[in-house]
Amino acid sequence: MTATQSEFLYAIAALNLAYPVTPWRFKLSCLPSNKTDDYSFLPTGISNTSNSSGENEAVVEARFNSSGADSANLSEAAFHCCFWSEQDKNCPAHGDGTEGEGFVPTVGSSVFQRPGVNWNIQCWVKVDLKLLICSGQPLLQSPFTNSDLRVHLFYVLSEVVEDSHLAPQEGSFEIVQCNCSFEGRWECRVPTPAAQLSSTLLMYLKITAAGVTFQSPPMSVQPVNVVKPDPPLDLHMEITEDGNLNISWHSPALVPFPLQYQVKYSENSTAALREVDEMVSATALLVDNVLPGSSYEAQVRVKRLDGPGVWSDWSAPRVFTTQDVIYFPPKVLTSAGSNVSFHCIYKNGNTIVSSKEIVWWVNLAEEIPPSQYDVVSDHVSKVTFLNLKATKPRDEFTYDAVYCCQEHQCHHRYAELYVVDVNINISCETDGHLTKMTCRWSANPMQSLVGSSWQLRYHRSTLYCSDSPSIYPVSAPKDCHLQRDGFYECIFQPIFLLSGYTMWIRINHPLGSLDSPPTCVLPDSVVKPLPPSSVKAEITANIGLLKISWEKPVFPENKLQFQIRYGLSGKEIQWKKHEVDDAKSKSASVPVQDLCAVYAVQMRCRRLDGMGYWSNWSSPAYTAVTDVKVPVRGPEFWRRINGDVTKRERNITLLWRPLMKNDSLCSVRRYVVKHWTSHNGTWSEDAGNQTQLTFLWMEQAHTVTVLAINSIGASLENFNLTFSWPMSEVNIVQSLGAYPLNSSCVILSWILSASDYSLMYFIIEWKNLDEDDEIKWLRIPSNVKKYYIHDYFIPIEKYQFSLYPVFSEGVGKPKVINGFTKVDEKHQNDAGLYVIVPIIISSSVLLLGTLLISHQRMKKLFWEDVPNPKNCSWAQGLNFQKRADIL
Repeated sequence: MTATQSEFLYAIAALNLAYPVTPWRFKLSCLPSNKTDDYSFLPTGISNTSNSSGENEAVVEARFNSSGADSANLSEAAFHCCFWSEQDKNCPAHGDGTEGEGFVPTVGSSVFQRPGVNWNIQCWVKVDLKLLICSGQPLLQSPFTNSDLRVHLFYVLSEVVEDSHLAPQEGSFEIVQCNCSFEGRWECRVPTPAAQLSSTLLMYLKITAAGVTFQSPPMSVQPVNVVKPDPPLDLHMEITEDGNLNISWHSPALVPFPLQYQVKYSENSTAALREVDEMVSATALLVDNVLPGSSYEAQVRVKRLDGPGVWSDWSAPRVFTTQDVIYFPPKVLTSAGSNVSFHCIYKNGNTIVSSKEIVWWVNLAEEIPPSQYDVVSDHVSKVTFLNLKATKPRDEFTYDAVYCCQEHQCHHRYAELYVVDVNINISCETDGHLTKMTCRWSANPMQSLVGSSWQLRYHRSTLYCSDSPSIYPVSAPKDCHLQRDGFYECIFQPIFLLSGYTMWIRINHPLGSLDSPPTCVLPDSVVKPLPPSSVKAEITANIGLLKISWEKPVFPENKLQFQIRYGLSGKEIQWKKHEVDDAKSKSASVPVQDLCAVYAVQMRCRRLDGMGYWSNWSSPAYTAVTDVKVPVRGPEFWRRINGDVTKRERNITLLWRPLMKNDSLCSVRRYVVKHWTSHNGTWSEDAGNQTQLTFLWMEQAHTVTVLAINSIGASLENFNLTFSWPMSEVNIVQSLGAYPLNSSCVILSWILSASDYSLMYFIIEWKNLDEDDEIKWLRIPSNVKKYYIHDYFIPIEKYQFSLYPVFSEGVGKPKVINGFTKVDEKHQNDAGLYVIVPIIISSSVLLLGTLLISHQRMKKLFWEDVPNPKNCSWAQGLNFQKRADIL
C-alpha cells in the first residue's frame, strides 16, 4: 500500500466516514469504476502487484462471471467496493472529476445492476463476550474457487472518547486470517476484551482471489451493540389451569442485559389453521382458545431488549398436540393435607361436551361428589380435592387416576395425582466430642414415588434458631447416605454449636419439587455425651450396699444427670434403674437383696436441663463376690448317736448342712464346734470345711454349738443343742402318724402332752428300712402339729419316722413308728382328717359345678327339642294358662 493510500484510509477514519456495522446483514459490493485510469482511489478499488519492470499497473484484467453478466461485458476494469444494506441502498462511488474531488455521495439504483462481486456480511459478538465474528458469503455463485480465495481482516480497537477525531496510526492495525469454506464462504474471528466491549472497533477487509485483491472501505462497530445471544432453552408447551396453552422457555445463560423474545407458532385444528408471530419480554406466552385435537408448533429467538443487538438463531421447533380430552394440569405432584384442582375439556367426536354434563371419577371406582365440581366456562369443568391423603401404591401404579367423564361414559385418558406425605422427621445429634452433628431421616416415603430424588437442604444462621423455622430461598444441599436400617444419614463437620441449622427434605420429581416442613436444630441442644468413664462397682463391707463410682465426661461442660442400671449378671439381665439426684456426685449406693451375687452395672448421662440425648450405656462393670459381713447365723445341725445305750459314754456325730450365700455373706472358710460341760468347761474344735464332727459324750449334760466363720468373723446367731441323760427320758409325744398323699409327699401329724420344759423345736427323722440309706432330718418349729415331708417314697417299702422334741434343757425322748399309719386305726380321726377333709371339700365343689353345668345344658337341649305349642295347628285358640282348656 502506498503512502497516498494509507493517508486516504486514515483520513476516512478521522472524518468518521467508516461504515457503521448494523446488527442485521449488510452487503459488500465491488463494482467496475467509471474510469479505469484513475489511480487515486486504488486503496478502495483494485490493487495489483508490480510487473517485472517495477511499474504499477492501474488496470488489472479480471474476468469472472459475477451477477450473472456475460464475461465479455467485464472488460479490463477497475472495481470500486462499498457497503450497503436493504435499509440503506446508498453506495459511495467514484466521481468523474479530477484528483482530490473525493467521493460522490450516492448513486442511483442502476449501480446495483452493474456486473461485479457481491457478498452478504454479518458481524456479531458471541454470548460469552470474548469473540467478534464476521462472516461473508457471495450473493450469487462464487466466481472463485476455495483454493484461490484468501480473506484478511484488519482491525484496531480504540476507546470511544470525545477526541475520536484522532486517526489511528498506520502500524496499529492487527491482522486476522479468515477461514474460507465451500462456495466462497468465509469467517473472521476477532478477540474482544470484556473490558472494552463499549470501545469502537475499526476494521476493513482484504479479499484476494486469482491474484486480484478487493479492499473494502473501513467499517466501525461497538461490540456491545452486536451481541448475539444463544437461542432460548427448554422450549415447553402445556395446558394451564385456565385452559390456555402456555409456551415457555428459559433464557440463555451469561447474557449481561435484558432480553426480548420473538415467538412464532402455528395452530392446526379442525376449525382453523393460523400462524402467529409475537414479541414478548417475558419467558412465556399464553395462547387462548385452545381446543381438543389441535396441533401446535412453536419456535422462539432472543435479542437485546434496549439498544441494538443481533437476533439469536431460532430454537429447535417444538410440537404439542392436544388430546380429545384435555386435563390441565395433566399431572399433579402435591403433599398430603393440601388441596388440588383439575380442569377438563371433553371432546366427544367433533362436539365439545358442555361442562355441566361432566362428572369426575377416581380410579374408575369412586365417583367424586358433585359438591366438589365447579363450572369454569361452557366447556371447562373443574374438580377440587380437599385435604388429600398420601397415595397408596397399587401394584406398579404410584398415583391416583382422575377421570373426566360425560355422565357415565369415560374416556380412557386420565390425569395423574401424586400425593406424598412430606412430614418427614429429621433428627440430629451432636457427638460427645462436639466435633460433628449427625442427622438422620427415614427413607420409607420414597417407596411411594418412583423416579424422584430426595435431598436434604439446609441454611445455617449466624446465631440460634428462629421461633418459626421457614424455608430459606438460599440453601445448600447435603450429601446423605442410605444406611442398612432404612435411614438416610448426613454428617455436618465442622459445626458451629450456637448456629441454627434449618433443614428440610426436598423431593425432586419431573413434575416439580416438594419440601418437607422445616426444622431448626441447634447443635448445642442435641448433644449426645460420651458415657461416664472409669465405672466401678462393689458390695461394701459391713454396710452391704452396691456402690458405684464413675468419672464425668469432659464434654459438654453443662451440668449432667446420671442414670445407673444394675442387675444380676447372666445371659438375660433383669435391669433395675437408679437416678442420681446430685449432679456433682461421682458415686452412689443402692440396696440389693443378694449381697453375695455378681452384679453387672452400667451408667449413662445427659444434660441436667433435659436437652439433648442420653449417652450410650457405659461398658459393664462387675462386682466381685467377697465377704461383706459376718455370717448371719451358724448352720442348722443334728446328731447321730453311736454306741451302747446302756453305757454312759457314746460317740456323737454332729451333722450340718453348708450355709447358703445369703446366710454366710458370702462364704464360709471353716466351721468351729464349741463345747460346754459342767466339769471340763468350754473348748472348741475346728472342723475346717467338713460338715460333720464326732466327739465323745461322757458327762450328764453336754452342750454344743456350730459356728460359721468367714474372712470377717464368726456367725453371731447360732443354734445350740444339749445332750442330757435325764432329758432323754422326757416323753411328751403321745402319738405320731404318717399318711402318704402320693409318692412324693407324706403327712406327719402328732399329739403332745403337757410339759413344764421349754420346747424349742422338733426334729423329724426318716429313713427307708429296706435300704441302707442315710437318715434324713428336718428342723420343725415348735408350734407345728403336722408337717408335709416332700421326698421320694415307694409305697411297698417300709419307712421309719421319728419325732424328737428338743428342749432348751436337752433332747427329749423320740416317738418312732415303722411304716405308714393305716386309716382304720384308732387314731384315724386324729390325723386322717387332714387328708380326708380337703379331699371331701374339693370333691363337693367339683360335683356342685358339674351339676350346675349339666342343668343348664339339659334345659337348653329340652327347650330346643320341644316345639312351641302356639305354632302348632291343633293348638290354635287354646289358652295354655288354663289347665281345663287342655283337658
